[in-house]
Amino acid sequence: MKSIPKLIRRFFSVLLISLFLILFLNFALLYLVTARSRANAGGWDMADKVSAALIKNENGQYILGTNKGQDMGQILKTGNTWAILIDKNNLEVTWHSEDLPSEIPLKYDINMISFLSRAYLKDYPTTTSNHSDGLIVLGFPKDRYWKHIYNTFDYQIIANAPKLFWLFLTVNLFLILFIYLTVTTKLLKTLGPIVDGIQTLPDGQEVYIKEIGLFSEIAQAINRTSEKLRTQERKLRKQEQARANWIAGVSHDIRTPLSMIMGYAGQLEDSPTLNQEQHEKAAVIQQQSIRMKNLINDLNLASKLEYNMQPLHTELSDIIPIIRQTVVDFMNLDVENKFPIDWEIDESLTMCMALADKELLKRAVSNLIINAQVHNPQGCILHISVIYQDEICSILVEDDGIGISEEQLLALKNTPHYMLCDSNTNGQRHGLGLMIVRQIAQAHGGTLEFDHGKNGGFLAVIRIPAFLS
Repeated sequence: MKSIPKLIRRFFSVLLISLFLILFLNFALLYLVTARSRANAGGWDMADKVSAALIKNENGQYILGTNKGQDMGQILKTGNTWAILIDKNNLEVTWHSEDLPSEIPLKYDINMISFLSRAYLKDYPTTTSNHSDGLIVLGFPKDRYWKHIYNTFDYQIIANAPKLFWLFLTVNLFLILFIYLTVTTKLLKTLGPIVDGIQTLPDGQEVYIKEIGLFSEIAQAINRTSEKLRTQERKLRKQEQARANWIAGVSHDIRTPLSMIMGYAGQLEDSPTLNQEQHEKAAVIQQQSIRMKNLINDLNLASKLEYNMQPLHTELSDIIPIIRQTVVDFMNLDVENKFPIDWEIDESLTMCMALADKELLKRAVSNLIINAQVHNPQGCILHISVIYQDEICSILVEDDGIGISEEQLLALKNTPHYMLCDSNTNGQRHGLGLMIVRQIAQAHGGTLEFDHGKNGGFLAVIRIPAFLS
């Protein structure tokens, strides 16, 4: 739900920007719409211009001339507007423009003048202007202007117009804000469970959202997705359990005949009645049986580690003596000295503490040593060291043997279970042994990395979190 406040801020920013844009556009449109009306002052300005242009000639006749270079007669004709001059003495029309409508009277009284000066004359909107000989009246087309007859306003309203404007604006803004907050609150109340459900799905927890409201279809989709994930998880768990049980059962069933094979092979190997060739064959059977037994143990352990069935007995331990003891055990077994081990450790590093399962950690290092021995049957020197850096304890196992090609190294890094085989059938190049090492490293919250060794061979590095150096 951390994204909800961010969503609210985003919506509020969009609201403010929208309000300012709306106000700006409204003022711009108001200016454009009223520009024409302001230009001619609603016809009153034209009446003043006609009054100024209406003069008498030498014969005492009225002539409508020009005003600031504008031909007022032509302007009246173009605008389909008529004009009259009402004499101030007898209230009769003493002059009128061309095309005066026939229904326009030629004599007036005070009441008529009072009405047309603020309203209409025969439904024609009219404007007036003072003339030296009387009153100029302009009549416009009936659809040209709309006149508000009772256009008197309270003085206080006009005087307080700026305050009233800001009052109305503030009230409107608060109303819009209230509507926005109400709608947004309801929207977020509906979106909240949906967002929580989406964020919970990757955690593997069961999700159910009420399928109501505007986003009911999304809630239904999330519920269906959650149910499908739960079903798949249950099926996968059953498959994993069945696989683990199958591996455990097969391992158990193989052990008994394998023990018999190993026992009889040992007896044949020690029998004085067999010749040298038969002794060698019995020894091969014994060695391969031991290898098969180790592979079965590896397969069983790999299965348990993969499905978290192998209990970890972790305790805060010093990594250095655990690795040193493993190295010593292999050195004691190497009676032919085909695989000498160079124990390299910085003298300043007195301890490297970590939460570790000692037996599993020994197994991991043993598998890396055996891996080097298997792939260098002619012999090689192993370099084993422990390094502490950046709160990480690194265990390095390197040999100076035949090494590994760049293509094989890339495949080894990208193959999940390291099932890479030689072109012959003597065995896996990198198989269960390395897979178990990685699983043990991951069980300790660490990683396993591969690379070319500085001595030309193969390098494997186990990194696990350290607690004290």
